[in-house]
Order: sequence, then structure tokens, then C-alpha cells
Amino acid sequence: MAKRGRGRSAGTAERGVVDVPKGSRPSGPVAGVYYIDTGDCELIPDQDNSSGWLLRINGVMSSHIDLADPLFLDFEYMRWIAALVESRWPRESKPKLRALHLGGGACSLARYFHAAYPDARQVVVELDGKLADYVRGWFDLPKAPLLRLRVGEAREVTETLTPETRDLIIRDVFAGSLTPRPLTTLEFAGHAKRVLAPGGVYVANSGDAPDLKNAREDAATIAEAFAHTVIIADPAMLKGRRYGNMIMAGSDRPFDDDPGLARRLLGGAVPAHIWNDEKVRAFAAGAAVRHDPAGSAPAETPAPAETPPDSSTAP
Repeated sequence: MAKRGRGRSAGTAERGVVDVPKGSRPSGPVAGVYYIDTGDCELIPDQDNSSGWLLRINGVMSSHIDLADPLFLDFEYMRWIAALVESRWPRESKPKLRALHLGGGACSLARYFHAAYPDARQVVVELDGKLADYVRGWFDLPKAPLLRLRVGEAREVTETLTPETRDLIIRDVFAGSLTPRPLTTLEFAGHAKRVLAPGGVYVANSGDAPDLKNAREDAATIAEAFAHTVIIADPAMLKGRRYGNMIMAGSDRPFDDDPGLARRLLGGAVPAHIWNDEKVRAFAAGAAVRHDPAGSAPAETPAPAETPPDSSTAP
């Protein structure tokens, strides 16, 4: 579902299988196919950037890394997330940001935030242990405690975390074109909300088809859990004209009406719009709020978020 920002082509890299001896770790990126715990991944040189690499996982383009510039994000949806985070926590304030990334890939955003916020403490949760080990070897990631890679299932890990220990949670997990349902329910949002500190932000990368059914349900669920929401996407996606990504976010604190953020989103290679809480709730009106299946393990369900007095829920 990832859309590249500069229209670069991945090229036609040969799909030779790279043999990595058992128990060893690559000492840098080498183009080719690698067997991982969940299937295979392919590391592809970026033909337009001598220090760039693309990572394809099980046939789906997942990540881009620029080894020379961690502040370069090639995928537009990652730029949108970075812009939203920097609007809430300006770099010049030098916050000691505590971030949880659900879904690892090449750790593109984790590398970005390490460069943007040198005092940040980040944990990346990756289901595939072999992929996590390869990524460590390929891309020379910051070491713990600045950046820790934790192998595990995203929901299970989130449920174990101590309340109010993260400022930022980013959900960027996909199985094919959609996020696994256990990571999209109100019960899961309750766990994320519990783990966030006051003023923290939950960000979800929501992929969908033109009918926007999945996006509306995602928005309805996040709006049920959090008092304040926003959506960022390009106009074609917002109007249901193509497949793509929407960035959704929820918080217990309002998102500032930041004109600098709006300008930054419009200035990208794929200009994006930001919808405030009122528009998000109008977009989600009538959509189903997702829940865990009946009979599953009990989870703390957040109280419905209180809609601000001036918000409209009319379609």
C-alpha cells in the first residue's frame, strides 16, 4: 500500500537468493532475496539514489531507507506522520520522545525520529524475528536504549506495557493490503490509550480501497476511543478515487490548528489535506465501530470519547 514520494523506480533487480549462514548477521545491505520467518523479503537498490534501498516483504513494497540521510523519507505516508509528530513536538524543544512502533519493516520512521529527536527512546515491535535481525545488520540502526527491536505480535506486546509509558504509538502493520483485525478494534485502541501518557498520540496507517469502508470503520473506532482525532490523506484518497493510505490519529488533547503543518502537507510531492475532528467524525458517521469477537479474552474498553461541544456528527 506504500506510495513513493518521488516516483523512483525500483529497477529490475535479479531475484537471486542470498545465503546467510545460520547464526550470522549481514554486515551491510546486499541485493537479493532473503528467506525470513514469515516468507521472504527482497532488498533492492534504489536506482535513483546510490545510498537508497527498498525492502519488499512477501511481494509487497514495505520500506525505503537512505543510508546517507535518515531524515529523507521516500514514502509519502511516512512524511505525513513525521509532519504530524513534529507539529505536536517541535524539534527545537528537544523532547525526550518515547515512541512505540507497531510494525518494523526497515525501521525507516524509527531512524528518522532518532535523527530528529536524538534523546528519543524507541521500541520497534516486529513479528518476524529473522527480518528484524537482517534489518539490524543491513542498516546499522541505533543501539539500545535509543532503539530496541522487540520480536513479537503487536497486540500481545502492547497489552503487556505499563500505563502512561509512551508519548507516541504508530500502528503500521499489514497483512496484504489491510491491517490485521485484532489491531483495529476498540479493545485494542483501549490498550493503546492506556499505554499513552497524557497528551500522547496514537497514529494508525489505514489502507483501503475506493469504497473507503475500512477507512470509515477505522475512523469510527479511533473516534470512539479518543476525544480528539485527525485524518491526513491526499484529496483523491479522501474522495474515494483510488486505493491508498490514510493517516489517522487520536489523542486526549486537541490537535493544534497549525497552519505550518497544513502548508507542509500541501508542499509534498503528493499534496495532502488534514481533516480536523469535526470532519473525521462526519466521515465516520454511520460506520461500524469494530470490536473483538465475542468470547475472546476480556480487554479494557475505553469509555466513549467525549465529543467536543462544537463538533458535528452529521454526515
